[in-house]
Amino acid sequence: MSVVSTRADKAEKRFEWPLIVAAVLVIPTIALEQSTVSEPWDALASVLNWGIWLVFTAELVTMLWLTPNRWRYLRDHPLDVAIVLLTPPFLPASMQAARVFRLLRLLRLLKTAALLRRLLSVEGIRDAAVLAVVIVIAGGTAFAAVESPEQRLSSWDGIWWAVTTVTTVGYGDITPMTDAGRVIGMTVMLVGIGFVALVTGAAAERFIKGAAAPKPDLERQLAEVNERLANLERLLERRPT
Repeated sequence: MSVVSTRADKAEKRFEWPLIVAAVLVIPTIALEQSTVSEPWDALASVLNWGIWLVFTAELVTMLWLTPNRWRYLRDHPLDVAIVLLTPPFLPASMQAARVFRLLRLLRLLKTAALLRRLLSVEGIRDAAVLAVVIVIAGGTAFAAVESPEQRLSSWDGIWWAVTTVTTVGYGDITPMTDAGRVIGMTVMLVGIGFVALVTGAAAERFIKGAAAPKPDLERQLAEVNERLANLERLLERRPT
């Protein structure tokens, strides 16, 4: 393997997480753009759209720079090329229908089989748990802040709401009344559902692996025991009386 090829493989692995995060952010970005929210949320949607596109563009440009055969890379990665060429954030208003192509970015999540295996490991679940806790604390605090004009909520109230939301309990004693609060609520819900799905998937994978593990060959073990008994009998027969 050449040095250039090794560098390209390392660069591709480094782009895994940024691309997954960018792909996941596609849905909330489109939701913000299609909603009736005002500043600063429409500005945030624009920033996210630019950021997502720049991440995909940076990956494509980097891989073309490091790959020895650029034309072959373009032929082997048509999805990456389509995402960059068909989903630029500077499309004019007359091409609003073309923005639907941004959903192509979600297809990059199909390339995460190897990363998914790492997520299902003990280390992956631990990191996901830390991320979930951070999202609950930060999301609850932010929720209390944006809902303060409508509701008198403390940071502790916001964290309580985030915990009940992320665990899908949902007592209903605190509900979002602003668009910003609903956006934060959707984020907390997705994190909670994702973490529960991750833990469930890891447990199922370990259970399946345990069930599929090869069982000891009972016949082979019995044959070994019989052979040892036979050897013992021969030794006893040779022993002088």
